[in-house]
Amino acid sequence: MILIIEGMAMCLIILMVCVIGIAFDGPVGLVTFYEKDVQERVVELGLITKEKIRKNATKAAIGVFVPMVFIIPYIVYGINGAVGFKEGLTQMLVIGLMYGLFDRLFIDWFWVGKTNAWNIPGTEDLKPYIPKSALIKKWVGTLVVHPLFYVLVALGMSFIQK
Repeated sequence: MILIIEGMAMCLIILMVCVIGIAFDGPVGLVTFYEKDVQERVVELGLITKEKIRKNATKAAIGVFVPMVFIIPYIVYGINGAVGFKEGLTQMLVIGLMYGLFDRLFIDWFWVGKTNAWNIPGTEDLKPYIPKSALIKKWVGTLVVHPLFYVLVALGMSFIQK
């Protein structure tokens, strides 16, 4: 049960990153998550500069990847007290997959894909904002790359704990 709560807390973190990111400048503030053609159009329209996109990309990366890379392993090994490879990996996979699936299904598929919250005026012809090729990469990251990362963390922790 605690893993479900921890997974939900991680989902809340990524949701807050997105909410805060679009709260100030609208979806233009997080145009770093859009494909290059959308980013270029937004710059052409004068809604943002390339420099501001780079700065926002750094902030967004911190908000998205720090939880995945540092917080989830800390929760599992530091708070939950996981011991060894199997216990740590299992817990990280549960929390990490909840986090990733929330991002893919709620944020990408529903919020970005089915609502107007992420629409940027002047870029409607570039929709869908998450084209099939990007969607495939995101799903591969969520279902293959992230779990492999947790395998490496769990492996490393199993050696450290000996």
